[in-house]
Amino acid sequence: MLNLLFPKVCVGCKALLVKGEDVLCMDCIHSLPMAAFHKTGSEMLKDKFYGRFLVENATALVQFQKRGLTQELLHSLKYRGRKEVSSFFGKWLGAELAELESYKNIEMIIPVPLHKQKLKKRGFNQVEGFGKELALALKVPYRDDILIKISKSGSQAFKTRILRFETEEVFSIQNLDEIKNKHLLLVDDIITTGATLEKCALQLLKAENVKISIATIATT
Repeated sequence: MLNLLFPKVCVGCKALLVKGEDVLCMDCIHSLPMAAFHKTGSEMLKDKFYGRFLVENATALVQFQKRGLTQELLHSLKYRGRKEVSSFFGKWLGAELAELESYKNIEMIIPVPLHKQKLKKRGFNQVEGFGKELALALKVPYRDDILIKISKSGSQAFKTRILRFETEEVFSIQNLDEIKNKHLLLVDDIITTGATLEKCALQLLKAENVKISIATIATT
């Protein structure tokens, strides 16, 4: 009855979803521009951080397309409250990473945090569902109390790496002892220059003997 009154539609194309479909219809799933560096073996994403900090593994599930399907999905997630998009991609990527030896020694998932004012305004961190589903798939804890964002910043999406790094965007670390000697998976919704992830990683690396891998929903 609920589906008759409020039919489920595809977040991408707005077509009615049929039995067996969730969040996205099969047509939209098949039209997504895949990145999937964990499957292709490409180190393109990992190379973004060359000379900045050591990355063990780095992957993104899809390629961002301006005015395309991936932009529609990320905008629906961040600005229209469609939190299920985050979880959908987390389940997808989590199932794939759980099969790979290179990700089986991950010991904790840590999301890039939002400033408390933005979190209050939006009501949720857009990467939370993604991170929690990855944690379930990899059978490790999801910890959103390790990294804290202590300054606000505007949208970072398409600034240059230098501008993004110089922007007043400051993170701090808590519970330092709880991450020492651990392999951490740092997660975000999208990676462009990598400046935000770099700032987060440099905080995490203050703990003793930490290894860092990266996973995002999308990459530019």
